[in-house]
Amino acid sequence: MNQDSEREPTLSEIEEEVLAEGREWMRQRLQQKLQARADRISQSFSPRGAKAGASAEKKVDAGEQRWNRRSGD
Repeated sequence: MNQDSEREPTLSEIEEEVLAEGREWMRQRLQQKLQARADRISQSFSPRGAKAGASAEKKVDAGEQRWNRRSGD
């Protein structure tokens, strides 16, 4: 008989397995929420022509500036 196939997992092994499952669940949930948000945004903002693209670039730049101020960059 092989002892490895019959041995019970240690508490730390069980903990690591459950934590890994939790991380995967959270990753999938975050992906779902981000995709749903992206789908809503793409439905409400449909760029038309070059003028819309230029204003979209300005909005991105303003968003980056806000992010940089928050993160200290």
